Amino acid sequence: MAGQYFVGIDGGTESIRAGVFDPAGTPLAFAATPYETHFPKPGWAEQDPADWWDALGKSVRKAVADSGVSNNEISAICADTTCCSVVALDADGHAVRPALIWMDVRAVAEAQRVAETGDPALGVNSDGKGPVSAEWMIPKALWLKENEPANFERASTICEYQDYINFHLTGRRVASINNAAVRWHYMAEGGGYQSSLLEKLGLGALQEKWPQEVLPLGEVIGGLTSRAAEHLGLQEALPVAQGGADAFIAMIGLGVVRPGKMAFITGSSHLHLGLADHAFHGQGIWGTYADALLPGYHVVEGGQTSTGSIVAWLKRLLDPAVSYDQLNAEAAALPPGSDGLIVQDHFQGNRTPHTDPLSRGAITGLTLSHGRAHLFRAMMEGVAYGTELILETQRAGGYKPDELVIAGGVTNSDLWMQIHADVSGLPLTVTRVADAPALGSAILAATAGGAYASITEASEAMVHVERRVEPDMSAHDAYRPFYEAHRRAYQANRAITDPLI
Repeated sequence: MAGQYFVGIDGGTESIRAGVFDPAGTPLAFAATPYETHFPKPGWAEQDPADWWDALGKSVRKAVADSGVSNNEISAICADTTCCSVVALDADGHAVRPALIWMDVRAVAEAQRVAETGDPALGVNSDGKGPVSAEWMIPKALWLKENEPANFERASTICEYQDYINFHLTGRRVASINNAAVRWHYMAEGGGYQSSLLEKLGLGALQEKWPQEVLPLGEVIGGLTSRAAEHLGLQEALPVAQGGADAFIAMIGLGVVRPGKMAFITGSSHLHLGLADHAFHGQGIWGTYADALLPGYHVVEGGQTSTGSIVAWLKRLLDPAVSYDQLNAEAAALPPGSDGLIVQDHFQGNRTPHTDPLSRGAITGLTLSHGRAHLFRAMMEGVAYGTELILETQRAGGYKPDELVIAGGVTNSDLWMQIHADVSGLPLTVTRVADAPALGSAILAATAGGAYASITEASEAMVHVERRVEPDMSAHDAYRPFYEAHRRAYQANRAITDPLI
């Protein structure tokens, strides 16, 4: 495999980032180019797709130049992007209006109408009890049809950021099985696009505007067009692999390509993604989504809305000048349970398992003996209890991971990683390359470029374990009564806050 290198591209909310990787998964260089988000009205968030394309060229050119690799040594490229960033394209592939990016929630009323159809296609999340999010494709497309009918009619294609990039790279209009399965209600095992849902909404025309081909991850979409090759500074006809939504491609970049591991992606929020070898649905469980990552497997999803964000909030309140290292050191001196403090981490509502946007955060058990270290540790413990509740809900559905592969902000705190390991009773694995989405895209490129026979083989060769955090089972036992108190806090706090909301 000498002379083979791969470009992994991560199209995020703030910028598009490109990395050059060798066949062992070693990153040689990264480059990122920012773009603007516009907020024309409350709840709206838009980006110009032309900015994505411009930034892509700049990032790829710089990453390749900085890597020292010549462009004829690049064997394939692949991009992941934000999910649910919806764009309407004319016949030439140009946007007819700015994209409604993932955080745009103007389609709240439309999302409610989608949910009220009761269509069987909605059964994939919480066994049909929802949610349907205003962030997702169908509510946004419905908003476009009803509020900007001229733009809806003019659009020959309605798709996502992912599909826009791939069209301009290859000239082909295709969708990713990943985005379609997890957010468009596409069913690989149930007839593909769900016409009955669209017809109930008077949105049957959308199916004709969606890309008619839905490709699995890692499949070669086509080669770079001459225009795209010139823009990126790469070889014409270079293979372009199908990617997907950033967090799901991060699963591949974390080595979560078989049942038994769960990708644990942390930051301002937490995301929990795993593979199962069977389909299951249930209250509080998002998914499972058939073939959304790898053929034959079902993706299960969980999430916490406010995690690192509430720890950062507390730090700002306590003392913006105090360091996280100091707060971690003080908190580490305390026993499990923070001397009786319980934090409910629902400061921005709950994503799973309650899926309750009106739930609120709470700190209970306060006494005059508690100090800032107790509050700081209790915040981390409260988030860990929320994670364990998600794991417990998924275990009831038959999904039982034996390892959490962690990425993101929590890895900066040895204490918080240990708390997560102890509360869950599961080891945490930290991988070598922190940029899991870009590495995941590079792994898909390596598969498409022929360096490996499968995505699983490529991931297992290109992802490397840096360290493991083993659970202390005596601490796990000590946490149980505090975890049970956290479980009870949801209903108790809801009874208090309901009259106030």
